[in-house]
Amino acid sequence: MRKSVLKFGLLTSLTLVILFAIEFSLGDSLSYSNSEIFGYISIVLALLFIYFAIKNYKESINNGSVSFGKALVIGVLVSLLAGLTFGIINYIYVEVINPEFITEYYNHMVEKAKSSLSAAEFQIRLQDMEAEKALFSNSIISSLVMTATVLIIGFIIAVISGLILQRK
Repeated sequence: MRKSVLKFGLLTSLTLVILFAIEFSLGDSLSYSNSEIFGYISIVLALLFIYFAIKNYKESINNGSVSFGKALVIGVLVSLLAGLTFGIINYIYVEVINPEFITEYYNHMVEKAKSSLSAAEFQIRLQDMEAEKALFSNSIISSLVMTATVLIIGFIIAVISGLILQRK
């Protein structure tokens, strides 16, 4: 199991790094909304390696069978490696590459809310955003949130893959 997890966890992590580099190379040509969509698509694409990790374990290591529980463990461990990688990427980005990102993104979200909400709704939303800003201004917290996001998506993919590939 360890071999499958390491091999496919590293492939997943490498895919995340490459897709981040592609997104980063596009620079300001992507809006925040498109960048967010690209980010989620990147996460899902990279986490599709979970299916192949489970399949590899089932066919190459465990004589053609895998229980749902074992498949879930493999998927979660691959997700954990990917999540840690994504958290580190996020931390490096907001601390080293673009230290102004959190402020820029916050200002973008304020402008977006201002243009789409009534004055009263905007004031309520602005108060909520100010409360959230204190939390997400900490790059460690935002990186942990990104790690958790990858883990949650990975868990869902692991459940689906486990259900498809399980053989008792």
